[in-house]
Amino acid sequence: VMAMRFGWLMILGGFIILGRLASGLASGGASPSMQYAGLTLYVIAESVIFAPILWIAVHYSTPDVLPMAAILTLLLFGGLTLVVFTTKKDFSFLRGILSIGFMVALGLIVCAVLFGFNLGLVFSGAMVLLASGAILYDTSRIMNHYGPGQHVAASLQLFASVALLFWYVLQIVMSLSRR
Repeated sequence: VMAMRFGWLMILGGFIILGRLASGLASGGASPSMQYAGLTLYVIAESVIFAPILWIAVHYSTPDVLPMAAILTLLLFGGLTLVVFTTKKDFSFLRGILSIGFMVALGLIVCAVLFGFNLGLVFSGAMVLLASGAILYDTSRIMNHYGPGQHVAASLQLFASVALLFWYVLQIVMSLSRR
């Protein structure tokens, strides 16, 4: 059990390193081929991370869990995007809040893995809020800050936020479907 916990920490650490590398490659200053290589690397990393939970959702949950999580994620994403487009507000002020929130979340995840406790439904709800804030922030940056040559970097950031939202919406739907 302990080796499995440390395995998840290694996967999480590897994902963070690959995410940083992919973001660096996808940054607007790199050549288009390097930008797309970074995006491809990130999508592959997300696929590896998502495979186990998708397998569990398909094999151990009711058939409606996966479509319900996908639809809820799509509706949340659409609503958040609509807020940014209609208000035209610059959500850059969320950067500090999101940074602290993600550091606290990472700390809690590491503690949960090390000490073997379950973060539960409240944590998943908080992560949905954090991912929603990240979508507001990323969409706002796309509208107000990213230049034409930075479309790959922008899409990577938004994809990461939507994937995070889906992960925790799926966790919540799976948890509630068991009750």
